[in-house]
Amino acid sequence: MELILNLSQLEVFMDVLQALHSHRSIRQYHSDPIPQEVLDEILQAGIRASSSGNMQSYSIIVTKDQALREKLFKPHMEQSMVVDAPVLLTFCADFRRMRKWLELSDAPMNFDNFMSFMIAAIDATLVSQNVALAAEAKGLGLCYMGSTLANCDQVGEILNLPEGVVPVVGYSLGYPSENPEIRDRLPIEGLVHQETYQDHSDEQIKAIYADREEAGWNRYMAYPELRKMIEESDVENLAQIYTKLKYTQSSHQDFSQSVLEYLNKQGFMNQ
Repeated sequence: MELILNLSQLEVFMDVLQALHSHRSIRQYHSDPIPQEVLDEILQAGIRASSSGNMQSYSIIVTKDQALREKLFKPHMEQSMVVDAPVLLTFCADFRRMRKWLELSDAPMNFDNFMSFMIAAIDATLVSQNVALAAEAKGLGLCYMGSTLANCDQVGEILNLPEGVVPVVGYSLGYPSENPEIRDRLPIEGLVHQETYQDHSDEQIKAIYADREEAGWNRYMAYPELRKMIEESDVENLAQIYTKLKYTQSSHQDFSQSVLEYLNKQGFMNQ
């Protein structure tokens, strides 16, 4: 079958590719508010994302209020864009809405387990990326924050999330006041496997991470505060930055415990 694209379809296709290849994290923003019609447009595009069983087991919380964003500053690990960006978006795994519908419909209450959380978390993540792409197409910038899941219990309390709802993905959103370099990515041969998984040899691993070793190290050393932290530690390479300074075992264990406890509190750990 021959695929024929007209000129307008081709232009849209090229715009999407350009947007994808131009993505970068934006941490500095102009104070200009995002017009409501623009916000509505990107959110409408977002909810067209694929969803397991078309259940759309997620909710999106739009936070503009300055006082509320200041409360979120600490659980978001005091990242400046939390208070500087005009909008925070929090994408939540949400089976509360569906559970209520099931109850009203006299249907079994099956979505109270870890598998249900995973389904809803994937739904929330998919819609977050749709919204991100739509936002960048409208000239907005954003920065994903891993603190949304890491401190989901604290974020959930501030956002008044009821049982059945867990924040999993969040980012700041606004008009960029910076133009950072596009960050490096691992080579495609290190990420894409043909037909089945092909485990990498030690030599292949070294080749996959060779450019990252240099680019990542230079990036961290370019920031005076990070450089000082590195030089005062026993860190010798990029891999050690990740595991000795950024993502320590103890911090991940603590985050894991708090997330699991919150999932239980929110009704996602029934056996």
